[in-house]
Amino acid sequence: MEEAVHSPRLVRFGTFEVDLPAGELRKGGVKLKLTGQPFQVLSILLERPGQVVTRQELQKRLWPDTFVDVDHNLNTAINRIREVLGDSAESPRFVETLPRRGYRFVAPVEGAQTTDLDDSSGARQESRMPWARTTSILFVVLVLLAAAGFFIYRRLHSDTATASVQRADRLHRW
Repeated sequence: MEEAVHSPRLVRFGTFEVDLPAGELRKGGVKLKLTGQPFQVLSILLERPGQVVTRQELQKRLWPDTFVDVDHNLNTAINRIREVLGDSAESPRFVETLPRRGYRFVAPVEGAQTTDLDDSSGARQESRMPWARTTSILFVVLVLLAAAGFFIYRRLHSDTATASVQRADRLHRW
C-alpha cells in the first residue's frame, strides 16, 4: 500500500517542527537527533494527532514481515521520543501512553493531514464503531424483548389452559 502524495511536508507542534520527507525534527530551527524507528513512530503518531495508534498498528507499519521484540523496541522508541521532546510519561505534553492499547499524540498540531492509508484503516473504523455498538445493543434488546414476549405468551397460554381444564373438571363433577 502506498501513502497519499498529499502528506504534509512540515508538521508543527509546540516549539518543534518535523520535516517528514527529510526525516528531521527541529526545535527553534535547530536540528535534533531523532532518527530511525523513534522518528518513524513519531511520524505515525503525527499522522493522526489526538487519535489512538495501537501497538499492533505500529508493529504492522514498522516491522511488517519480521520477528522482533515489539514491546522492547516500541518502549525504547517512545522513551527516545520523550527524551528528545522533553516529555514525560507521568505528565505527557506530547505522547500519551494508553496501557495495553497504544499511544496518542496529545499536543495541538499544525499542518497534519491524514493519509489515504489512514483513512482506510483508522479514522473510518473509529467512525463505524458507534454504529456497530448501537446495532449490537439494539439486537440484544430485541432478543430480550422477544424472549420476554415468548415467556409472557407461554404463561398466559398456560394459565388459560389450566383454567379451561379446571372449568371442565368442575363441570364434569356436576
